[in-house]
Amino acid sequence: MIAQRIFSFINKETGGLHKAAYVLAFFTLIYQVLGIVRDRLLAYTFGAGDVLDIYYAAFRIPDLILIFAGSIVSLAVIVPLLTNKIEEGDAAAKSFVDSIFSFFLVSIIVICTLLFIFAPIILKIIFPGLAVGASFDNLILLTRIFLLSPIFLGISNLFSGIVQVYKRFFVYALSPIFYNVGIIIGITLFYPSFGIKGLAFGVVLGALLHMLVQIPSVYEKGLFPTLRISIDWGIIKRVALSSIPRSFTISITSIVILFLLGFASTLDKGTIAIFNLAFNLQSVPLSIVGVSYSLAAFPMLASLFIRDEMKQFINKVEISAKHIVFWSLPILTLFIVLRAQIVRTVLGSGEFSWSATRLTAATLAIFIISVFAQSLILLYLRSYYATGDTKKPLIFGVISGSITILLAFFFLAFPASNAYLKYFLEALLKVGGVSGTTILFLPLAFSIGTFLNLILLHRSFSKDFGRFSGDFWKTSRQSFYTAIIVGFTTFQSLRIFDDFFNIQTVFGIFAQGLFSGLMGIIIGVCLLILLGNKEVYDVIDVIRRKFRKPDIILPEQVEL
Repeated sequence: MIAQRIFSFINKETGGLHKAAYVLAFFTLIYQVLGIVRDRLLAYTFGAGDVLDIYYAAFRIPDLILIFAGSIVSLAVIVPLLTNKIEEGDAAAKSFVDSIFSFFLVSIIVICTLLFIFAPIILKIIFPGLAVGASFDNLILLTRIFLLSPIFLGISNLFSGIVQVYKRFFVYALSPIFYNVGIIIGITLFYPSFGIKGLAFGVVLGALLHMLVQIPSVYEKGLFPTLRISIDWGIIKRVALSSIPRSFTISITSIVILFLLGFASTLDKGTIAIFNLAFNLQSVPLSIVGVSYSLAAFPMLASLFIRDEMKQFINKVEISAKHIVFWSLPILTLFIVLRAQIVRTVLGSGEFSWSATRLTAATLAIFIISVFAQSLILLYLRSYYATGDTKKPLIFGVISGSITILLAFFFLAFPASNAYLKYFLEALLKVGGVSGTTILFLPLAFSIGTFLNLILLHRSFSKDFGRFSGDFWKTSRQSFYTAIIVGFTTFQSLRIFDDFFNIQTVFGIFAQGLFSGLMGIIIGVCLLILLGNKEVYDVIDVIRRKFRKPDIILPEQVEL
């Protein structure tokens, strides 16, 4: 009976854009907290050195395989097509799922087998700075073990598409949490027993758990896939034609990161680790805000487009964009001002040195500038995918990604020409005299490319579907003003609380950042209320109704 109640709870349908977004955001927060625990354990245990460089580099090929081969089971492909099939009937939906599953499973196993064989050659080309000695042997070993992950995660993506069509956002949001749990088990339990292989075993365990947690919901809908020989090649052709442009678009960021990490492998030891740790930290607000709203909006946008309800379609996109900007800009300034406190609290202990902490904080500050742009890009991409248009996002992604890579190459290849820029970044981010500041060029190139991509997508979307209303720009201005005040208040509060806490301890630096951030948030909320910001009143109303109706976990807002 208890197990049945638990299943009913996690399998409950989540309706409404904001309720779905808040469910995703809530569980994304839990996932990111576990991610922080994961990164702290890695930084504490290994520091910014060879082991973490190898660990993060080993992810790159499996990640690309998941994007390319896994594109056929990506949410952007599965959700709109499966929605149509369900309307045709249960038999059509089951045939669709079985065909996709069978084709994907055979394809991914063949691809991973080939990469297992040729991994040494490929890795030597991608990471020339790591292609020596025992480090290279460990890189090959981890990469080969990690190749199991795309298989499990690809199947899990198919399951995710199914549960999203039925708006089972709760169970979908649980799967990434289990993924991090597996990695943490690898660090704490497997590594002491198996050495560096234990880290890889933990990643594979996390991928397996990511898949397993969604099986009950898929089975309950009668869509648990069956491996079949007789595949409906018409379905495969349709999915492939739709997924290939999407896979290239989605893979652009991973390809760009791959190039940047290849450049990083030629720099100081630990550069790859610092780059990834800072990137993971900037992914916290990105996942909570941008990913949550874009994922929550996608199945609704696909459904609205299929029904040709374009006015509602555009309205949903604008509402999501307003809330992304509303949340992103103040969070952005908090991360910039509190970057040192965040990094010192999360990573600055054990084997993670003070110079690595300062470099990670500086790298985070440059990454975080582009978070709101990344969030809006995710929304625009899924908006275009909901309409079936994959060409424009691909073109814009290729342009911005190419410029990012060229910028990074220029920054690193011509140090004399960029000496003043490097000095400016060191002075601005207070890392003068720290060895390895060349790394700052990598997030700078990434952020510039991201903003370019946003500009191209926004202009194209406005041309194709119409411009956003004045309410969007009003919210954007209010959020921008608030972000400035929040940043200024938080910065001044750091000086005040510096006298109250011992910032030589982890607790002291955490408390200083926490109370300074709270002061900034309080002043920011007061300013939004004075400005008559509608979104802050919506949030207050959500909180009020939550306490008034405790049986409702995440109430839906009536309107924005």
